Amino acid sequence: MAWNYVNIEKSPPVAVVRFDRKGSRNAFNQHLVGELTEAARSFHDDLETQCVVLAGAPEAFSAGADLKDAASWQIAAQSDLERRRRFYSGVRLCKAWEEMPQITVAAMERMAVGAGCAIALACDWRVLGRGAFLYVPEVQIGLNLQWGALPRLITLVGPARAKRITLLCEKLDAATALDWGLVDALAEDGHTVEVALEMARRAAERPAVTLRLMKEAINATAGALHRATCFADGDQSQLTGGFEAARAAREAFARR
Repeated sequence: MAWNYVNIEKSPPVAVVRFDRKGSRNAFNQHLVGELTEAARSFHDDLETQCVVLAGAPEAFSAGADLKDAASWQIAAQSDLERRRRFYSGVRLCKAWEEMPQITVAAMERMAVGAGCAIALACDWRVLGRGAFLYVPEVQIGLNLQWGALPRLITLVGPARAKRITLLCEKLDAATALDWGLVDALAEDGHTVEVALEMARRAAERPAVTLRLMKEAINATAGALHRATCFADGDQSQLTGGFEAARAAREAFARR
């Protein structure tokens, strides 16, 4: 497959998926969302690859959703079904990564903001650079935390800390993110992929069928109520995004 932003490097039993927009601090536009969704689905029937590392750009794992992406925000001419499909594109992306049978490890450099956090939460493990930070600013711009990320976040850090992350929009440095259980390992800046690959290779030493079986069992147990609690988060995002206060907040945030 030929993609503009996504590249897959396979060295069975491990693969590395890199996404890089070559600018915009690697923010997600609709083209990137589509390519990463296709990349994840390409592994669903792959019996040779047992672990996948997801890496962003060296200067930023991702700065979140691209607020200047016309396909994301200029939706007045779209039908109701087209709008709903657009607002659930991130949900489909994260679901595709979460449901991959392989063990997935996100390698995050510099920053993981909003949507960048959401896709990392859909992975099994997360490695963060020591100088990096995590930041979820959705409420600050009048939006709910979407992409199915909220129940995943609560499962990892608990409700009180999830409220600090989402309602107070607190930036988490690497040490705090590790202490709170939001990431699983730290790496020197510029070396997150190396640490993620080390974790992936250790996991790939296990019997492949048992590895997949146990991942599915753990996810089914931990996420038993996830779908029930976030099934409408795309609809909520469309609603909140249309509020006058949210539009004003989004415009102000984009000018920063």
